[in-house]
This record gives sequence, C-alpha cells and structure tokens, in this order.
Amino acid sequence: MTGRKALRLLFLAVALGFGVWAVASRWTEVSEGFARLSWLELGGSLLAVIAALGCGMMMWRALLADLGSPLAFPHAAKIFFVGQLGKYIPGSLWPVLAQMEMGRDHGIPRPRSAAAFFLTYPVYLGSGLLTAAVTLPVLAGGSVARFAWLLLLIPVLAAALHPSVVNWCINRGLRLLRRAPLERPLTRRGVLVACGWAFGGWAAYGTHLALIVRGLGASGPQAALLSVGAFALAWSLGFIVVIAPAGVGVREVAMVAALAPVLSQDAAIAATLCSRLIVSVGDLVCAGLAGLAARRSAPAVPVESPAGSLRGDQPKD
Repeated sequence: MTGRKALRLLFLAVALGFGVWAVASRWTEVSEGFARLSWLELGGSLLAVIAALGCGMMMWRALLADLGSPLAFPHAAKIFFVGQLGKYIPGSLWPVLAQMEMGRDHGIPRPRSAAAFFLTYPVYLGSGLLTAAVTLPVLAGGSVARFAWLLLLIPVLAAALHPSVVNWCINRGLRLLRRAPLERPLTRRGVLVACGWAFGGWAAYGTHLALIVRGLGASGPQAALLSVGAFALAWSLGFIVVIAPAGVGVREVAMVAALAPVLSQDAAIAATLCSRLIVSVGDLVCAGLAGLAARRSAPAVPVESPAGSLRGDQPKD
C-alpha cells in the first residue's frame, strides 16, 4: 500500500468515525422528537436531504466544469461527498484538502479544486438569503425581525458573484501565492447554473424540514414555506457567525424563531435537532453511495493535449 493511499484511508476512517459519533451523540436529544414522526415522514425527510446534498454536488460540479474540469457524475459524487465528510473533523480545511487530493486522480489542478470549493459558499449564502427573504418576512413577521440586517448582504453578494469580480479575486489570490492564474475564467453561465442548483437544494432542504414539522403538528402551505425559509436562514446565519463551530447554536436559534408561527418553542427545538441529525445521516449515506458508484466506474484518465496541458484546461470556442 502506498503512503498516499494509506493517508486517504486514514482520512476516511477518521472522518467516518467523527461522522458516526456526531450522529450517535445526538440520539438522546432527538429520540423523543423521532418518536413523534412516522417512518414515512422520516424516510421522506432523509430522501429530501439526499436530494439537497445532490444539488450541492451538482452546483460544485457545474462550477468546476465552468472553470475547465468537467467530471463524470460518479467521480464528481465521490470527490464531493467523501471530501465533505472532512467537515466532521475538527478544523475547517479538511473538506477542501480532501477534494484537492482526490481531484488529482482526475487531472484537476489544485488551485481549480480550491476555487470551485470556496465558490460554493457565496453561491449558497446569496441564494439562501434570497430564499429566506422571499419566504419569511410576510409569514414569520416579528419572530425573524432581528435577522433583517441579513437582507443588506444580498446586493453585496450579487455584486461579488459577478464573474469579473470573482475572476479578479481568484487570480489576485493565486498571484499572491505565486501560482499561475486560472487557465479558464468563470463565466456568467457557470454562475447562473450553480445558482439554479443552489435554489433546488434549498427547496429540497425545505421539504426535508417540512416533513419533520408536519410530524410535530404543523402542516399546510404556510408551514411548508416557513420550513424552506427557516432552513435557508439558519444555514446562512450559521455560516456568517463563524465564531460558532459549524453554526451550532446560532442555526438552532434562527430556525426556532422562523418556525414560531406554526410550532411551539419545544416542538420547534425538536424539529431543529431532528433536522441536524437527519442531515448528518444524509452525509454518511451520500458518501457511501458515491464511493460504491465510483468503484463500479472506470477511473478517469487525464488526457493531454499536444501542448501538454489537460484537455479540460482548453477554453471554450
């Protein structure tokens, strides 16, 4: 066994260990809430999470392809979902380091992997805040008024995601690191496709939470729309407040506030805890399925052009 393979197996074992621990450690907190949910609601909620995670992978895949490294679905799924397990290991850089390492097998330059990874966050944040702005102010009213300042970030993020701004920032960072600039800059189409997948992800996450909320006593169009906005608001706020590891605590407060019009405080707290656990289970399921799918697929071999650069690095006509 090579040292590189041994390190990958060690990463996978450690990440899976922390992931399983994250699920097991919360079981006591959520067992009472789960007891109120039917198997149909639990199963549907998990399937919705898997769909949402799939949208996140497709968003990252679209950004990577636009930057010049298209990937077949099974290989993209393996790199993304296995790499995402790194978020359960203490420290913030494990997911991107894992994706950069696995991306090398498919001829993806490290700077391009890092650029695609970090671009997913402003896309998620901008689309999440817009989703919350559309679904919450009228339905949730005063319960989310304290978070109104987040709306000011929407135009800032919209401007920051303009391809000319993104490409300038990335190339500036690469220059400071003494790396070559991007061979293929991000395009407007790439940003729009990524945003489309992000909005699909928020809809799926909202469906996941709506099924939990339904099992805890609230149903109907208002509860469904509030669930979409509540999840988007909670994730966005948790990401912004970086002093809280993985948004723990901050996300729960935001979700409880957004669900206040349809659930009691105790039921809303139960919903947030159940949601966090189901999302963790979804991470583990997606990583396992992606690994199995990639093993059944032939490995991708980077193709060299006559100039010696990867074919994926060539600009569009």
